[in-house]
Amino acid sequence: MKKISHLILAGIVCSLAVSDARSQVTIKTKAMNSYELSVVNQLGSPAVVVNMPVSQLLNAPGNEALRAFFFTPVKDPTVLKGKKIAVIAADGFEEIELLGPVWYFKQLGATIDIVAPKFNPAPERYGLMYPEMSKTHIMAIQYLQPVGWIKFDRTADQIKVSDYDAVFIPGGAWNPDNLRYDKDVIRFIRDFNQSGKLIAAICHAPVVLASADILKGRKLTGYWNIQTDLKNAGGIVSDEPVVTDGNLITSRHPIDVADFSRAVEAWLVKK
Repeated sequence: MKKISHLILAGIVCSLAVSDARSQVTIKTKAMNSYELSVVNQLGSPAVVVNMPVSQLLNAPGNEALRAFFFTPVKDPTVLKGKKIAVIAADGFEEIELLGPVWYFKQLGATIDIVAPKFNPAPERYGLMYPEMSKTHIMAIQYLQPVGWIKFDRTADQIKVSDYDAVFIPGGAWNPDNLRYDKDVIRFIRDFNQSGKLIAAICHAPVVLASADILKGRKLTGYWNIQTDLKNAGGIVSDEPVVTDGNLITSRHPIDVADFSRAVEAWLVKK
């Protein structure tokens, strides 16, 4: 019931944000003449998007194992006790790819920090509108649809390699694109890799590792659309649910979240 209430509240917040954005746009277009308004109307499109609700994903045919992963209580809630994991994410992260593994790692006793790039708005001429909460939260998506916000704990310029046992990067097409341009994130990933500690990335997230230039000669996988990019970065790419190569664990898609999470668990248990 608590989860349902949270989702309903997130939906209300998103609706209010969209409503507020539209009202601001309306205010700015009042000064336009009829010709200008006709042009603006032709530059927009109906707000109908493809999305991927968590309930739809878990109940889809073929995902019975994924459903069981989330709905079967863990046997030992202390397996990862004492382990600290940094989850590095930005606006546009795939909801289930962040919240799913985070939920599981917490169930096993791990401590989690959500780490985001330092807030750095684009120049005003880009025409972007940022809600106030962008300074303290990052936006979740379900495939193409923004669905809510989660608060981050620290920014990438505030963390050190010695603070964590593992780093985990969720996917979502927008999220890795935002991360790979952030100098603090890239520097941290490079330093973390040199330490030999675990770096885990799912879906589109391995492109962040490509930007950090740590994939040459490494075995990995990723979302189908980026596999060519991973090969171009020097990686040895295979189309498997999860691939482990030394301190690197990668996966392809939200349907692989269970295999991915268990692989991270297994790696950390051995250390």
